[in-house]
Amino acid sequence: MDPIDMNATDLNCECLGLSRLCLMESAGKSLSDEISKIITYKFSHPVKVALFTGSGGNGGDCFVAARYLLNRGFTVEIYSLYTADNIKSKDAKANFDVLLNMVPRISRLSINYINDLSDFDDIEFHGEYVIVDGILGTGIKGKLRPKARKAIEIMNEVGNLKVAVDVPSGLDSLTGEVSDIAFMPDYTITFHRIKTGVKIAGEDKVGNLVTCDIGIPMEAELFVGYGDLIKINKRGLNSHKGLNGKVLIVGGSKDYSGAPAIAGMSAISSGADLVYVACPESASLAIKSMSPNLIVKGLNGDYLNLDNLDSILELSDEVDSVLLGPGATINDETGKLFNVLVHKIKKPIVLDADALKLVDLSLIKNREDLIVTPHLFEFKSFFKSAIEQSSISGDNIKPLTEPLDYDLINEQIETLQSIAKNIKGTVVLKGKYDLIMQGNRFKINKTGNPGMTVGGTGDALSGISTSLLAQGLNSFDAGSLAVYLNGRAGDLAMNKQGYGFSATDIIQYLGALMANIIK
Repeated sequence: MDPIDMNATDLNCECLGLSRLCLMESAGKSLSDEISKIITYKFSHPVKVALFTGSGGNGGDCFVAARYLLNRGFTVEIYSLYTADNIKSKDAKANFDVLLNMVPRISRLSINYINDLSDFDDIEFHGEYVIVDGILGTGIKGKLRPKARKAIEIMNEVGNLKVAVDVPSGLDSLTGEVSDIAFMPDYTITFHRIKTGVKIAGEDKVGNLVTCDIGIPMEAELFVGYGDLIKINKRGLNSHKGLNGKVLIVGGSKDYSGAPAIAGMSAISSGADLVYVACPESASLAIKSMSPNLIVKGLNGDYLNLDNLDSILELSDEVDSVLLGPGATINDETGKLFNVLVHKIKKPIVLDADALKLVDLSLIKNREDLIVTPHLFEFKSFFKSAIEQSSISGDNIKPLTEPLDYDLINEQIETLQSIAKNIKGTVVLKGKYDLIMQGNRFKINKTGNPGMTVGGTGDALSGISTSLLAQGLNSFDAGSLAVYLNGRAGDLAMNKQGYGFSATDIIQYLGALMANIIK
């Protein structure tokens, strides 16, 4: 599991009512259990346990483990690189405070602070120890800070048995690379799933690998939640216009101007810096009037057609992602244009609304940088040829609905995935429970409400999807987050206005949701 997915899963446990403090307790208990097993296997006499801790979650796991190890009769020494006031993780601090409150000390516990490099000179290990590394966690890159580096050097130099918590300190948890120096354990005890970098690094760098179940439900991985927001790239303090994503929306027609405008406004509200709309001249004035933030390019004709090809391709060269379809209507000329565009445009693409009816499946089946956003009827129409070539009856293709029976849900997902696998891109199947699929991967989104049957909410979804693609997310993460944000914004709008809200009301909540100002 990639570290960012693990962090998102931890946060999404909170959406299910499972606190991260509970997870830390479970991880620390598992850590103590595994250390005890190792000691029983490796030693025939009592040994001491020395825990080197940092300010994050791995340090917190060690603080919990210390309590259980003490209860098992071990002598425990903690070497903390931080005082209690400087521990960043609130859950880790809560568990450290428990240890600090254990005074006068009845248990065989000592807590030693490493305030500066000179404090390392006082560390001596007399007798046999198990050395536990809980200094650094995921997300560590580049040169280490002096105290962390010195601690790793000392732990590596001693001849005692060594254990790493989750990921050896100094090892990149995504790539397995070591930029500076890394702890060299005999065992690595990891939680829930092996991190990608740990697997890549192999036994030479991580020792024997033990994976502990700490009670994270499968649903915490499979349901989209606010934890997934950490996948959105943070804006740099020196960002300039256009650096955070430029979007092109190709849509609109003589009779329909609202759809591309709503998609464009939602793209801006979900973080895109610049949004261009390529539309027929007959729709351009109406789109401009809906928002001065949109850069509207009027094209010849009442409907999009092949005469507009060069202008659209020129615009596509200037952006990071492209949305095809909102308000375009169904006609042969527009269909010809869209099929040429998906062949020629090399930027990530979202297909929505009329584009789903006009684009040939065979032209986009090998694109991984693609998102399609159908409801069930559009899904069956878009994948009609694939369904006909399969043994699946169209009547058996159903959305995820109540009652949520285990066998029924798994059968529905399996059926829908078998069809969606006919393309390499991401399929967002809209419904009461949105299903996001790419290859063997899937997620379920539970946000949203019946008020979102109002016109334009699908256009808002496609605009958010395109914006997130422009900001560098892959198609699966962009599609997953888009339905979550769209539905959650719809829930906030309903809570404030009842079922009398519109698609433009939804848009106003997107920025605050993405900034985690509101959940």
